[in-house]
Formats: sequence, C-alpha cells, structure tokens
Amino acid sequence: MAKDATSQAQVIAGLDIGTTKVACAIGRFENGRLNIIGIGTAPNSGMRHGVVVNIDATSEAIKKAKDEAELMAGQRVEEVWLCTGGQHIQSFASSGMIAIRNKEVQQDDIDRVIEAAKAVAIPQDRQVLHVLPQDFRIDGQVGIFDPIGMAGVRLESSVFIITGSTAVIQNAMKCTQRAGLKVEGIVLQQLASSMAVLSPDEKNLGVTMVDVGGGTCDLITFFQGSVIHTGLLPVGGQNFTHDVAIGLKTTQNHGETLKKKYGCALPEMVSEDEAIEVESVGGRKPRTLMRRDLCEVLEARAEETLELIHLDLEEKGLLTKLGSGVVLTGGGSLLHGLVEMGDFVLDVPVRRGWPEKVGGLVDVARQPSCSTVVGLLMYGLSVQEKGNALRPEPKVSDWTTKMKNLFGI
Repeated sequence: MAKDATSQAQVIAGLDIGTTKVACAIGRFENGRLNIIGIGTAPNSGMRHGVVVNIDATSEAIKKAKDEAELMAGQRVEEVWLCTGGQHIQSFASSGMIAIRNKEVQQDDIDRVIEAAKAVAIPQDRQVLHVLPQDFRIDGQVGIFDPIGMAGVRLESSVFIITGSTAVIQNAMKCTQRAGLKVEGIVLQQLASSMAVLSPDEKNLGVTMVDVGGGTCDLITFFQGSVIHTGLLPVGGQNFTHDVAIGLKTTQNHGETLKKKYGCALPEMVSEDEAIEVESVGGRKPRTLMRRDLCEVLEARAEETLELIHLDLEEKGLLTKLGSGVVLTGGGSLLHGLVEMGDFVLDVPVRRGWPEKVGGLVDVARQPSCSTVVGLLMYGLSVQEKGNALRPEPKVSDWTTKMKNLFGI
C-alpha cells in the first residue's frame, strides 16, 4: 500500500496471473471510493491450469502488464496483492471450542476459538491461505454470526479453511519478485472475484460464482453470507478456441478471433443466412462458412462445460442452497448465449457478473475479465480499513486475524 504524494490517497495494486494473460490493476482509494487509475494486460504462455510452468515467460508477462498499468496510471507501484488458484487448492470445514473466560464473549475469545478451529493437521507441503469464519455457537445455541457481548460458558466456531501448495505459491511469488514487485498478500482467485462481483444479498440467499478463465473454471459458493464450497473444473476459454480451430480447420489465433467476434452458444440466436470468412491453414485461400457452423461447435463445448458445473454442484448437494442462482464472470463468460444456455442447463437463475462498485476507468474495469484483479484491490482495501499491519510477504500465521477482521467478526 502506497501513498499518492499529491493527494495522500491510498494507492493499491493487484496482480492476476492467468493461464492466457496477466492482468495488473492500480487503484486509488479516495473519498470512500475505489477509483481504477491503471490496468495493464499481457499474453502469458508460462502457466498451465493455475500453475507456473515457465518462470521466465511468466515474469516477462508480469513486467509488461505492470509497466502498462503504471504508464496508464502515471504512478509507480512496488507491492501487489497476488491471487492464486488452480488444481492445487484444497478446502475443508473445521470447528473449534473453548471456554469463555469472563462469562461474556470478547474479541480475545473469538481469536482463541478460531485458532482452535484452525488447529488441524496440514501437510508440510501445503500452507493455509484463508480461514473464513462461518458461524458461532454459544452453549449449543446455533446460528450466531456476531457473538461479541453475549453471555455464556462455551463458545464454538465453524470455519472454512482454504489451503494451497507451498511450492506453487512460492513459484508465483518468485515470478512476481523477478518482475520487480513485492507480494503484499496472497488471495484465492475466486474469493477475490466474488468481492468485486457478488452482492451481500446474493451471498446471504446462496450463490455460486463461476470464474470462467482461459484454462479453468473456478467455483466458489456462498450461503448465509459464508463460503461453503470452492472447486475447479479443468476447462476454460482455451477449450472453446481449440474446438473452433479443429472444427473449422483454422489457426488457434483466428479461432480465438472468430469466437469473440461471431461466437454464440445457441445457434438458434443467429441468422441462418449469415456467412463468415474463415482463414485456412498452410497458406490456403480463406473459405466462406455459415456462422451457424461456428456456433454449433461452440454449443457442444458450452453445454458440456455447464453440465460439468451442474454435476459438481449436484454432487456437493448445493443446488438447493442457490437462492440467488449462479453468476458467471471472467473472460470466458463473455460468449454470447452462455447465460441463456445456463438458465436451461443449470435450472437456476444465471447472470453475467462484472465489477460495478468502482470509479475511474470504468469503461476498462467494468468487464468480466477484470473481476479478479479489481477484486484484489477491494480485498486489500478491506483488510487495510480494518487496521491490519500489512506485511511485504504473506505469513501463514497472520491469515486468521486478517480474515477475521475482513469479515467483520
């Protein structure tokens, strides 16, 4: 967190290292509002499903995105909030119980009961990212969300613990540091996106947010205001592009262009007579195909992806808890017709989500592809507003306190 020398406003930066691109955002917090002052992106070939596979390529992409954001903002940054996600993430519920010291719950009691809930065996190759309080119980009375000041003898707490691979996280931090940035904290990718996209009402009624990225779909489910599930599907926008390239016999780059410009998950939403020009491979002449041919290729992949999401939610018993339905965000959610297909396949209300509670460069920031990086800024500010001393590198032992304060406990 830095201070703007001219306005004394807080300046904060976030970094999203994705499978296909790196995004860096710089925000300024002034007059109670987060204004986005710079966003930079760069293609990334050094990641696979959330894991660094090429440190040099990833570091170079981070540097390019950082330089572009700094140029746009007219502001240099030295520290960033970094998100992590992918198949190495594991989460589980836990609980703890303590005796209330002075017959009335104080902040110290909450600190102790969350530490007790966190006291579970974690493998040495993993580290705790978040300890998210769900609810409290006093002498068996359930459903308490703010126990401070309440009388009782025994205090219990349920928490949701999210862990990640230490090696994967350290590699992402190493790439960030090689690009000239210090890591202020590590945040789960879909948790960051949810802060930018979901409303408190949606979290209370029950909602699943699906961040459709280049290589993965990252899921997070809220119920009664608390996180109850995180998950990942190893499919994303790259799979759609690959299908187009194979199905229409064109290059990956042109397949991506066709998907963005003419793609639709529901062929019946486009005209039967509309034609498009498709580049051929190997220097052959371009061909003219019907747009519906493209849409039929995308329809199959979209239906499969939504079916996988439905199956994951059904297996976890979450469909009955989604009073607010499903929110799609991330760059892959921009596919025309995906939301309409989601209403049918998932059988719950579906909407497309993007950051709304921001100012500044709203034309750039209010895009589904910017949900994670804008959410990182909101996360960092939420922690800062609670008076936490932020460290240049994340310490596992600090996350309980940070998350407790962040969620207002």
